Amino acid sequence: MKVNRFTLFCCMLMISAASVFAQSDLQVLAVIKLNRSESITVKQLKTRVGVYEKQAGRVLTVDERKQTLDALISEKLINQAAQKAGISIPDSTVNQNFLQSMSQMIGRNDTVTEQELNTIVRQQTKMSLDEFMKQQAGMSIAEYKDYLKAQITAQQYIQQQREAELRNVKPTDEDIRSFYEMNKANFVWSDMLRLFLVIVPKGASPDDAKAKATEMWNTLKNAKDPSSARTQIGVRSQAEKSGFQAGEMLINKTETSAVQLGISYRVLLELFSRTPGYISDVQDNETNYQFYSIVEKYDAKLLGLSDIVRPGTTITVYNYIMQYLGQQQQMAYLQKAANEISKSLDVSENVDRKKTGAELDKLLSW
Repeated sequence: MKVNRFTLFCCMLMISAASVFAQSDLQVLAVIKLNRSESITVKQLKTRVGVYEKQAGRVLTVDERKQTLDALISEKLINQAAQKAGISIPDSTVNQNFLQSMSQMIGRNDTVTEQELNTIVRQQTKMSLDEFMKQQAGMSIAEYKDYLKAQITAQQYIQQQREAELRNVKPTDEDIRSFYEMNKANFVWSDMLRLFLVIVPKGASPDDAKAKATEMWNTLKNAKDPSSARTQIGVRSQAEKSGFQAGEMLINKTETSAVQLGISYRVLLELFSRTPGYISDVQDNETNYQFYSIVEKYDAKLLGLSDIVRPGTTITVYNYIMQYLGQQQQMAYLQKAANEISKSLDVSENVDRKKTGAELDKLLSW
């Protein structure tokens, strides 16, 4: 078979270009050496820039990419300083933070396991948890946990360094009341239901899953004390290899809540017309069997400073605002402190910037 010389030339050119790009990605932009030698490559920067571009919905400029590089350098400097100071974050802490934030994202009051999270996300989005994370955050689960660990480590180090000053950062009573008056319209309860939800994955045996769901449905339906029955089912769900999930959740009268339950919005409106104690039929979904019961109903209302923020909690609007403003003020202080600390660490003894000026601009113009 004859090969056209031009075609062969184009193929060689493409291979050569791919090789150049690969070599470019491996180029070292900076070396952090405060506690150990740690390189930042073009590839690592591209990954972080990709996350920010996904969040921003646009391509970052070269100057913004430089700022991202500076942020990466600061992050690694503070993490190395933290390691030098003996700060170490166990994986269990990272996993707990990950699951808490993800549980809140999907509207759960309790903290679900990663397996339960995978099941719920697949049911709601038809994606795996890893695919969902890449879509939402631009990172895989492993990458996001590494990022989370670096953030927690840096935060603990900065808090340790500025512990005394941080204790004095808190909102005044005037701050709290002013914030409430400016945001009063946002402090409302919409119409809500507290549901007890039971989900039994079909797994390898749909018949067994249906039997298990039906057994628990009968238990709850015929219970003289529904509250005790719900508690017992919830305890059973926590056992190793229980094969199902069960727990309470608050839902609003929204399309999102309908999707969470796997029902239409029309059916959700019918559900809101029911009274506490109502138990749905066992529903046959694509990957599981599930049913739910109404525990309590809450009517929409405007909240005052002494009202609780969310049903089932004891936190008042006043305390919520105090915590919120306190966190905002402390985060602002920690960011300022992080900038000051990283600037003090960013010296030639600790950082070797391999690429600068026009050479750096060229590398960042991908």
